[in-house]
Amino acid sequence: MGDTIFDKIVRKEIPSDVVFEDEVALAFRDINPQAPVHVLVLPKRRAATLTEFTDQDPSYLGEFLKRVSMVAKQLGLEENGFRVVINQGRHGQQSVAYLHVHILGGRQMEWPPG
Repeated sequence: MGDTIFDKIVRKEIPSDVVFEDEVALAFRDINPQAPVHVLVLPKRRAATLTEFTDQDPSYLGEFLKRVSMVAKQLGLEENGFRVVINQGRHGQQSVAYLHVHILGGRQMEWPPG
């Protein structure tokens, strides 16, 4: 069991503004939003990175990504679009060693992001 801030949020030891939760995933609003809508989606099965996650159980990745899509729809982002981001490792600017997906929307996204 890990002890990152996201582990504690999944275990309900730290409060968060939850927008979706089921047996596969937990989604909550980012405390430092980079867009009008900025939600983090975490798998309930813990993995530090995307590659670790897919090595554990590739089929579970599909179930998790379905939840990412469901959350985006629930937040009303489907019509105008949204951005999905996964950061991995130091060069990818991963800030917490717990796999998480950023859903950003509510405005026109720019490219390149930085």
